[in-house]
Amino acid sequence: MQKDYGEWHKKKKILNERDDVNKIFFREKEVWWTALGVNIGFEQDGKGEEFRRPVLILKKYNKYLVLVVPLTTKIKKGNKYYVDCSITNNTIPRMAIISQVRPIDTKRLIDKLRVADEDSFAKIKDAIKAML
Repeated sequence: MQKDYGEWHKKKKILNERDDVNKIFFREKEVWWTALGVNIGFEQDGKGEEFRRPVLILKKYNKYLVLVVPLTTKIKKGNKYYVDCSITNNTIPRMAIISQVRPIDTKRLIDKLRVADEDSFAKIKDAIKAML
């Protein structure tokens, strides 16, 4: 599949010029739509016109930088890098792709979806620690 780097670079320039970053309020354990963009090789991409994907905020370093794990609806049972969780709701299964944990600038945050339950959040963090 051909990746659209040209359109992503246009979007990335717009994101970088955001001046509302001080008005974005977020916490650890929240799930956000995030502009992950078009990436290299097997790195997780965003989708659609905004190149977005849901992510779970694992760690807030400051108001400009967070550590996130991308989420997917693709179920991969038996894959140690995909952790089953029901963060969004019980009808749409989600998996956290723990091999894709990465820091992002908060300018990439688009919309808050919800807050993860304590059990799912702990399960994901434990799986990441075990992976390392």
